[in-house]
Amino acid sequence: MTLEEQTFDLIRPPEWKGGVIFASPHSGRHYPAWFLAESRLDPLLLRSSEDAFMDRLIASAPDHGAALLTARVPRCVIDLNRGPEEIDPLVVSCAPPVALSPRIMAGLGVIPRVVSQGRAIYDGPMSQAEAERRIACFWRPYHRALAGLIDESVARFGGAILIDMHSMPRDALAHLPRPRPDLVLGDRNGTSASPRIAAGVADAVMAEGFRLRRNSPFSGAYIAAAYGRPRENVHVVQLELDRSLYMDERRIRERPDFEQFADRFAGVIARLARLRPD
Repeated sequence: MTLEEQTFDLIRPPEWKGGVIFASPHSGRHYPAWFLAESRLDPLLLRSSEDAFMDRLIASAPDHGAALLTARVPRCVIDLNRGPEEIDPLVVSCAPPVALSPRIMAGLGVIPRVVSQGRAIYDGPMSQAEAERRIACFWRPYHRALAGLIDESVARFGGAILIDMHSMPRDALAHLPRPRPDLVLGDRNGTSASPRIAAGVADAVMAEGFRLRRNSPFSGAYIAAAYGRPRENVHVVQLELDRSLYMDERRIRERPDFEQFADRFAGVIARLARLRPD
């Protein structure tokens, strides 16, 4: 199996109609045996950091003329929505010095130290060589594919729109007044997508009856910051979907009405696929 086959699935539409790309960097669930042997946590706890089932919720994107890139490698092995320099010195021994961002200090660097609720993945730090191996084997192939899709879209359509799909725990919204949003749209406060594209995404979500909030508590992370260049007609919008709408978060299982929800959410996918960077 090639590195690409271990890391992601890329599905191209029969006809790419206009430069829209859907991606899910955190829905990977193919846990290597060597990783499970190294971790102190059982598989169910490891899966708590997944955007579980997101790849299934956006699977219809190619049917509507959009490209689809979904991770196979799990987030707790390597976080594809972090920069390769975001190394946590508590998880990688002899790591080169970096500025300690809040994400790194929380244990959520490119190689996570914890899963949800701060549960430690490892008994001790790994070697720098192992960290570099994971970045080379998993992080770089995914980002080569993503950057290649964006470049291809710019060449063919004059621009690109990346819809970066994530899910959020219901608890992440507990501090918000009711009614709480179903989705949070992040465009890094207007820096990763133009107002027109962000408004188009918001309209597509709300047209299907979902409640939306913008840039709080999630405004976008590495992918939005690294690839969003609205002045060059490359737009990245992050969408965070409330997990409790379609899954049992504790058991990481689909709700009984998962298929009905997926059919409803497919309406959002169809509308988003009709956006155009021009």
